[in-house]
Formats: sequence, structure tokens, C-alpha cells
Amino acid sequence: MKILLTTLNSKYIHTGLALRYLYSYCKEDFNMTIEEYTINHHMDYILGEIYKGEFDIVCFSCYIWNISSTLAIVRNLKKVRPELTIVLGGPEVSFDAVSLMEKERAIDHIIVGEGEETFKELMNLLVNNKGKLKEIKGITYRENSQVFKTIDRELIKDLGTIPPIYTANLEEYKNKIIYYESSRGCPHNCRYCLSSTIKGVRFFPLDQVKRDLGLFLEKRVKQVKFVDRTFNVKKSHSLEIMKYIVEHDNGYTNFHFEITADLLDDEMLTFLSNVREGLFQFEIGVQTTYDPTMKSIDRKVDFHILSKVVRKIGSFRNIHLHLDLIAGLPFEDFKRFKKSFDDVYDLKPEKLQLGFLKLLKGSGIRKDKDLHEYVFKNEPPYEVLENKYMSYKDVLKLKMIEEMVELFYNGDGFQHGINYVIENFYDNPSDFYHQLADFWEDKGYHHVSHGKNKYYEILLTFYKERNWKNEDVFREILKFDYLMQGKTSLPKLFVYTEEKDFQKRRHEFLHEEKNLEKYLSKYKNMAAKEIIKKVHFEKFKYDVLDLIKNPKLEKVENEITVLFDYDLEQKVFTKAKYHKVDI
Repeated sequence: MKILLTTLNSKYIHTGLALRYLYSYCKEDFNMTIEEYTINHHMDYILGEIYKGEFDIVCFSCYIWNISSTLAIVRNLKKVRPELTIVLGGPEVSFDAVSLMEKERAIDHIIVGEGEETFKELMNLLVNNKGKLKEIKGITYRENSQVFKTIDRELIKDLGTIPPIYTANLEEYKNKIIYYESSRGCPHNCRYCLSSTIKGVRFFPLDQVKRDLGLFLEKRVKQVKFVDRTFNVKKSHSLEIMKYIVEHDNGYTNFHFEITADLLDDEMLTFLSNVREGLFQFEIGVQTTYDPTMKSIDRKVDFHILSKVVRKIGSFRNIHLHLDLIAGLPFEDFKRFKKSFDDVYDLKPEKLQLGFLKLLKGSGIRKDKDLHEYVFKNEPPYEVLENKYMSYKDVLKLKMIEEMVELFYNGDGFQHGINYVIENFYDNPSDFYHQLADFWEDKGYHHVSHGKNKYYEILLTFYKERNWKNEDVFREILKFDYLMQGKTSLPKLFVYTEEKDFQKRRHEFLHEEKNLEKYLSKYKNMAAKEIIKKVHFEKFKYDVLDLIKNPKLEKVENEITVLFDYDLEQKVFTKAKYHKVDI
């Protein structure tokens, strides 16, 4: 019998980890194929491709981002292939399997929870007629128009019994993210998260993890994203893995980890201070800085310690930091959430993600929905609309603030300009983003998409309409931000008239050996006409470098020239080096 393992990923660069575990666990016993699609594929295309495959059993991996599309495909697939056996699994179908199957009659079986052993037993029954449905733990099934659920299956104790899922041939992962886990489970019990429903943490054997990591490094994959819920929960395990990566670093591959910052001790921090720039990136879930909210979601994080650790890592300038907040948690109203935002913003992460609470099936917070008067979407991803503490109007405003953060903070290119505005005209960063969001909405900018240059124009308009002083200084700082993004021609709003002989003086500067030695030593053996392709000279009316260091400095008529060098090996934290030069 032909078996298809499939899913709808949220993006092309993503890959389905669960499918690969099932395939690896059962590949010696069954004729299986993995085919992946995305939620952006047209449903008719997916339906047609699965139909043409002439499979006997089709198994879908289901998540909040794909469940609606998956069910639509399942319904229509069953219409054109009534004899087809359809199996679903994954977190989105594990917590209401019986009611889902009673509603969706095209589904034949649902695998509940961890899937490897259950899947193997179910396939043995469907393919080889071995066993009985009611004796397979961890499934929901249909029999004589009735739906039954068996007892839950125990978790796999020894993860070393799961064969490796990655082989020497990694061509299919070219330009994609490789997802990887070195452990399963989470030490925390956060009530908004499904990981809290699985008690304890289990670890894959370190020799198996090192084998896989060695393969990724050898094949020079672009990024490996660990999906461990708390990668550093066991120091001996996480430190050994990171040391292996550092010792075998290929200078190219990047590794992403979700960590708990307040678990990092001095030994770990000392180790991290010496890793290659861009080798690691950390995602740290802060979620809130309000103690009553933390207590209500059973989250135990010491924000004071977390702050110290994040600042320490930030000072190394070698690890990209991504910090998360969640709006809509219990007891945190609009004003208090802005305080959490300011607390995290002050840590200056490379990325600040402002997310919105989702009341996931099976989560503790969904069970408490009436206690906090939650109103949320019935459709996946079950995002909160309002609660006792925050109105829908507040949520909409936070959505607009989120967009401003995404465009002007996470989007790069505005760092020093925005910092200048906040330092000179605002008490709190959240107030700036709040006013910018109001301005954005009032002007109707949210109705259409914009090019990058338009964002600079919008920021200038925002500045001018507030009649703030030193508009010319702000414009020059924004010009510096713009030029830091890469070698490009300046838009008209930044053009500054050059002296007639400026171009000549640039070439003379690059012909001087002492200048190359001081600023551009790597170009010493390169002709000036080639160097000019990799660098840029720009005149500024004011000393923007001093203004960047001290945004509250009074403007001084001190014209300078800045040399930008864009040929960097690593562009994790900056896309250019710069020097003040005499020319």
C-alpha cells in the first residue's frame, strides 16, 4: 500500500519535522512518501497532486496555521476518492479528536499526542492487518458510524530509539531552514502553551546530536533552528552541544535556539562571549514584566536577572537577540502592557516581537477563559479579541503599534533616527510608537503597501508635523541610517549638494597608501576604481557620529565626510563599517 505523509507549511523555507520522524521510524516497514506544500498553494493544486499520486493512505500533520485548509482538502479528497484512508495528527487535532471526527466525517483516524509508536502500530493494522484498533493507544477512530478514543499512549522514554531523520543527502533543504530538536518537553508550565501539557523533559543522546550537527556543518546548510522549548534547561547538555558547534564551525551555518536567559550562569556567559559573530541567535520569551500576570500564567521568570543576562550578551555583539512579548495576558491592561514593552525595549534586542495571545486547544488559559472574560476567534489561531482588562479597541491599537515596531524597529534602517526622536521628545519608547501608530492610521498609510524609501519620507513628515526643532539634524541622521543599509543611490529627500571636485578627491583619497592602511587595509592591493564599487563617501552638514553617540547634543555646524565600507564578512549587526575621514 502507498502511504503519503504530508502537511501545509506556513512558508516555502519551512519543513515539516513531524513527517520526517514518522518516516524515519517506519521507513523499513512501509512504502511511504513525503510531500510538502504551503498554505499559499492553491487548494485545487494540492488536491490534484495528492489525487494523482494514487495513494491508499494519506496522513496530514495539522497545526493552527494549516488546519482550515487541511480540512477543506480532506473533505474534497474523500469525495473523489471515497475508498482512501485519511489519518490526521499534530497538536491542532490532539485535544478535541472525538468532536472533530464527529463533525468531519471524511477523517478516518486521528493520532493523539506523540506519534511515532502510534503511527507504526496503526500502519501495521491498516497495511498488514495486524492488531485491533481498540488496542492501539493514542488514537481516535471511527467504527460503525461511531467515534471512539483509546487510552493515551505513554511518551517515548528513550529518544535514542528514534532513528536519525537527516541523511547525507541534504539537497532538499537548500535555501530552507532545517528544524532540529535535541530534547522534547519543557520545564515550564506556562498556561498559554501546549508544552505545559507534557510533563518533564527528555533528551536525545549527545552522540546522535553531534552526528547530525556534524552533517549540517559539513554540508554548509544555511540555518539550523532548534525547536527545543527551553534549549538550556540542562546546562551539561546545551553547553556540550554549543561547544561542539564552536569547535566545528564552518564560518557559515547559523544556529537558532529558544533559551531561558535567567538560567545562563557565568561559565556559560564567558563561553558565549567568544563565539563567532552570527554563529548563534537566541530567542527569549519575556512575554510580560508584570508579576501578577506572570503568576496567573504560572510563569517563573526573574526579569531582573533576565535583564542583566540580556544586557551582558548584548555587550558581546556576537549573538542576535530576539525577545518576545504577548499582549492579552490576564491582569495586563493597555497601559501596563506598554510598561512591559518599555522594559523590554530598553534591553535593545535586535528583534522585538509583539505577539497576541492565542487560546490554544488544550491550554490552561483556554480553560480559564470565563474567569478573565476572554473573547477570542473561534477559528484558528484562536487569537484574543478582548478580555476583562483590554478592550477590542485597545487590541486594535496594539496591532497598529505592532506594525510600527515591525516596520521601523525590526525592519532596520531607522535605528539612530528613531533613537534621536525618543531621546529628545519622549519619556518612553511606547509613547513614540503609539503616536506614530496614530499618525500612520490618521494618514491612511495602513491602506496600501509602501517601498522602503517611502518609510523615510513618512518619518520626516511625522517629525515636521510635530514642529520639533532641528529638522535638518534629524534628516542628516536618517540619511546616515539609510546609507548604513548598503551601497545605493540616495533618494531626493536626502540629497546634499557636493563640491564640484568631490569625486576627484575621493579617488585621490583611495590612491593614498596611508589612507588604505588606516581605513581599508583589505583593499591595499586593489585599484581605486574597484575599491569605489565597495565603498561610499558622503558629506554631512553636522557631525552625525557625535549626534549618534549623544542624541541630546546641541547641533554644531561641523561638516564632516563619512566613508562607508560595505564589504563585510558578517552582516548580523551592521551592514557597513564607517569612518570619519578628511577629504
